[in-house]
Amino acid sequence: MITDHNPEQPVVKAQNVTKQLQGPGGTLTILETASLQLAEGEVTAILGASGSGKSTLLGLLAGLDEVTSGTIELFGQSLSGLTEDQRAALRAGKVGFVFQSFQLLPGMTALENVMLPLELAGIRKPAADAAHALKQVGLSERLHHYPGQLSGGEQQRVAIARAFASQPKVLFADEPTGSLDQATGSRIIDLLFEMREQTGAALLLVTHDERLAARCDHRLLIEKGRLEPLS
Repeated sequence: MITDHNPEQPVVKAQNVTKQLQGPGGTLTILETASLQLAEGEVTAILGASGSGKSTLLGLLAGLDEVTSGTIELFGQSLSGLTEDQRAALRAGKVGFVFQSFQLLPGMTALENVMLPLELAGIRKPAADAAHALKQVGLSERLHHYPGQLSGGEQQRVAIARAFASQPKVLFADEPTGSLDQATGSRIIDLLFEMREQTGAALLLVTHDERLAARCDHRLLIEKGRLEPLS
């Protein structure tokens, strides 16, 4: 059973999360007893070397993958025991995603890409809300352009519009500036924080970008599967 969110509860809470995979050489531990909390409106950066488990942790916290042991709560609801469909229902309209590779559907226009999750969440006026979100990220003139007709920075702005269009409570971003040059990346960072100010969403960011990490409320480092706070 999925319960309503209590605003006094953390948006995301992980306790002693371990993720292991079985490989040819035996058991591989990707994460070991990782714990964190993210309150409403907070911004936390997760840093670490490639292959350290950052993206794996993000996927676990968002309910896209299942833990080996430990517990994760999203909006006060334990993810343990929920089916994939139940986890998707819990996320619908309340969780946004931004990825390094944009993850836009090439056969859909910018407007249609932003509309899609709104339609899936049952939003009544998806086209109007999508157009408003694209206007907020400065793409009013690009509504009917396809991803292949947009620059990398414009594609990431579409992805940000899509992530924030439903007014989510939390946004998960996996290397949101990783595919962009420094100047474009700086504009995307500014945009992420502007949209966060407007919506009040909590942000959990996986990044190599020190400029982005420096603007966050909290910074965590993953090393050898261990999650530790950075001073």
